[in-house]
Amino acid sequence: MRTLETDIAIIGAGGAGMAAAIAASEAGSRSILIDRSLIGRGGATVMAQMTVAAAVGEQTEDHWTHHLKDTLAAGRGLCDERLARLLCEEGVTAIRRLQDWKVGWAAEDGHLKQVQAPGHDRPRCVYVDFLNTGPAVSKTLRTQVIRHEPVRRVGDLYAVDIVQRDGAAVGVLCLHLHTGEPVLVSAPATIIATGGLTRLYRRNSASLNMGGDGYALALRAGASLIDMEFVQFFPIGHLAPRLIGMDPIMWDPFRYKLGGRLLNGNREEFTQKYGVADGGRYQITRDQATYAITKEVEAGRGSPAGGAYLSFEHVPESELRKAFGPIIDKLAKNGIDLTRTAIEVAPIAHYHMGGVQVGPDMETEVPNLYCAGEAVGGANGANRLSGNAITEALAFGFVAGRSAASRAKATGPVGDIASDAAEGLALLRADGPKNAPNSAALIAELQDLMQDYVGPFRTAEKLAHALAELRRMKADLGAVPFGSGAAYDPERLDWLDLRTMLTVAEAVTLSAQARTESRGAHQREDHPGLDPAWELNQIVQLKNGGLSLERRAVIRQEMEAAS
Repeated sequence: MRTLETDIAIIGAGGAGMAAAIAASEAGSRSILIDRSLIGRGGATVMAQMTVAAAVGEQTEDHWTHHLKDTLAAGRGLCDERLARLLCEEGVTAIRRLQDWKVGWAAEDGHLKQVQAPGHDRPRCVYVDFLNTGPAVSKTLRTQVIRHEPVRRVGDLYAVDIVQRDGAAVGVLCLHLHTGEPVLVSAPATIIATGGLTRLYRRNSASLNMGGDGYALALRAGASLIDMEFVQFFPIGHLAPRLIGMDPIMWDPFRYKLGGRLLNGNREEFTQKYGVADGGRYQITRDQATYAITKEVEAGRGSPAGGAYLSFEHVPESELRKAFGPIIDKLAKNGIDLTRTAIEVAPIAHYHMGGVQVGPDMETEVPNLYCAGEAVGGANGANRLSGNAITEALAFGFVAGRSAASRAKATGPVGDIASDAAEGLALLRADGPKNAPNSAALIAELQDLMQDYVGPFRTAEKLAHALAELRRMKADLGAVPFGSGAAYDPERLDWLDLRTMLTVAEAVTLSAQARTESRGAHQREDHPGLDPAWELNQIVQLKNGGLSLERRAVIRQEMEAAS
């Protein structure tokens, strides 16, 4: 068994993890970036093709407090205002850092271009042209990581558990996928930057490694989860015709720049029926659009594939090419001509507002354990404001890296952690049961269950059914991993993923069952409307082998006036 020693173990090498590693290095600390896939090429950031919200005020006068006001409004009263402020205030600095690193933000007349996005009071979102925002941000961060010698990059490592000593994190137990052998990473500070949980759903925009890994790691270590019921469904995920080699959520930038009309199967605009007139100007927020599309489909007015039409047929080809020239050519190779064809879209699981509960320094309740990016819960409340995802990854990553570096310096090396990891090591070395169930089929069953019973619109009956099925699946999974533990053993990897996914799915379902109102991304059809008595956060903890749920007051902070 191999042990790696460092100052900071960072689990997840997407935008948040790389930002944390850069900040830690700048603070004089070594780190190891751990990822189950390729360093800097997995996770959510690299897939993001849209915009990044920050009050840089390049084309319209702005201030971070205006951005904060919009973030809090989108969160429907549930944002941890300390974290929301951090996102908006630190976000400006983060965007400027990327600008200094030549990320390539679109510019005009010497100023960054900024576009209007739903829920913002003014044009605020920057971007890299031709749907290249996420890839450009990831490439820029990868370049910076390579330039920092104290950052070590190790792929093909699956984080199995946080190793603890006297209740504090002292490193990570990993599985090396290439050999099937356990690897220990000894570190006085650990950062979880593993992204969200949308792989839980059959229809999702996630990377394969977005199954809630970080939430389960934190929960098993003794940290709390917050707001787990709030799963954001992106309303206009591509549905038809078939699209190969392109992101299903690519249509948002088209609407930012060009508008685009949402039409039902009868070719009628319909969002006004649900209280929001969109008029092709993209004013409707994601939760409102998801509701409107779903209800039209249920009423029998959906498009042929079961969604809604998104039409750019009224936009001249010259405008399409000016805004998205290379993308128009890619669409043509897929047989799509936007001047003649309306594409079909439908809601798709895209982001998670909940996550690990942290303080303003990104530390969890577990000493020495930090969190960054989408793995953090509370900042966005009940509904994330459009454009805040990459901002959050950068801002929280930089803060977590600095905080963890400070802790690592104060704590010093933790030494050999093999004895502290004995229980997890025994799990990895266990012989799997013979004739184990088909693990890939179990994952598909879980995704179907979550999609159909814990989707955008929920009822007590659906949630009770889901909870019973999840607990049955958990019992069927058992306590001994499937497979032999050999190199690249898919059965063992699936078992570990299922252990995580079932725990996280139960946390989502329990929280959704308890919240008897409709707020933001959580919609209870049997409890329509927002209930002021529910302006509370729900906290999930692991106690005595099971999940417990409690309510806590939302953390407020007095907001400063814009200067």
